[in-house]
Amino acid sequence: MKANDRSTVSAMVPRMTQTVSARMVFSGDAVKCLRGGREIFSDLDFNVASGELLTLTGPNGSGKTSLLRLMAGIGFPHAGKISWNGQNILNEPQNHSARIRYVGHQDAVKPILTVNENLSFWYQYWKVHDQKRTIEETLDVFDLTKLADVPGRLLSAGQRKKVSLARLVLGSAPIWLLDEPTSSLDDKSTKTLFDVVANHVAGNGLVVIATHQTLPLLGNSEVNLGTYASVTGTVFL
Repeated sequence: MKANDRSTVSAMVPRMTQTVSARMVFSGDAVKCLRGGREIFSDLDFNVASGELLTLTGPNGSGKTSLLRLMAGIGFPHAGKISWNGQNILNEPQNHSARIRYVGHQDAVKPILTVNENLSFWYQYWKVHDQKRTIEETLDVFDLTKLADVPGRLLSAGQRKKVSLARLVLGSAPIWLLDEPTSSLDDKSTKTLFDVVANHVAGNGLVVIATHQTLPLLGNSEVNLGTYASVTGTVFL
């Protein structure tokens, strides 16, 4: 697959479709985060709805990764709340887990499993078999077909990142949470990622990206965590 073939990517990546009249809204209200007993940020608000992209910016240590983890339901705010369509995500952790795809700094690639086996695990875990998608199609999105039988331990950092990102298009989930997703990627793979993200947003998906870069993606809003950071908490990620 050619990385610059937007129509090919669009045909292969599942789009979100709204099944209710009201739009989906993912929001935070006066969120406060502590790490090691020290305040990282406080009084932070965010709002991202169907068909929107939110970028998290700010200096190292301002809490971008910490906020993404709270959004994913990994831990909990020390004040305020994070909501899905007005309901606190902590009240329905299993439902929230099912609606997100989180790609963090760790690549989540098992070293003893092949690329195909790594994706097959998630295919079964998310019960994707009831959707019109195959492992082969998913491999092709990020140009991983030739690596299908290669164990994770033999992959380069960029190849492992592509395997992690391939999980995004394996089935459908409304919320994508991406922590510096372009790290270790070459230009071709970076453009494929942007096409995949743009397609998800165009299909009413919601995307939150923590980044230090200016992204060539239209219609995004931004939260600069440096605005909310505590002076004593800036040594943490």
